[in-house]
Amino acid sequence: MDFRPEHPDDHLAVRDLHLAAFRDHGQVVAGLVEDLRRDHGESAVELVAADGDEVVGHVLFTPGLLDAPRRLVVVAVLSPVAVMPTRQRQGIGIALIRRGLDQLADRSVPVVFLEGPPGYYRRFGFRAGGALGFRKPSLRIPDDAFQALRLPSYEPWMTGTLVYSSVFWEHDAVGLREPTA
Repeated sequence: MDFRPEHPDDHLAVRDLHLAAFRDHGQVVAGLVEDLRRDHGESAVELVAADGDEVVGHVLFTPGLLDAPRRLVVVAVLSPVAVMPTRQRQGIGIALIRRGLDQLADRSVPVVFLEGPPGYYRRFGFRAGGALGFRKPSLRIPDDAFQALRLPSYEPWMTGTLVYSSVFWEHDAVGLREPTA
């Protein structure tokens, strides 16, 4: 298994991966990735897991802002992460996330945020964002799903509200929507 930065040649395979991994929401996630990539380019951390010529995993970390009392702080948002359904539960997603977090720490990013299941992300050190002094950007995000990981460059004054990139709002990819009748 090769874990490496995503290349432009991988874009179609990454799109197909998200379509397969997210099924009904695959189109939304694939479009989100394309627009995040367009807007954030080199400031993003984007990794793939490749088995030979096949892309079997992908993770994307993009910049967000923490509206802290002293000033705006550039932070990272982990979204999305996907593994080909036939390759799940083999540690691929875990390896991608760990490598991405290492790169963010090397870039002196102070905090990483995500929306996701606490049971899965706890293994990386993520905790409920509210308990760490952070406010979620939308009331539609369940409290336990709004999670943060403080990296080595974090300083105690860095508290406040997460501000997502406009791309997340354009794709309506923040929090949960109520089912329609």
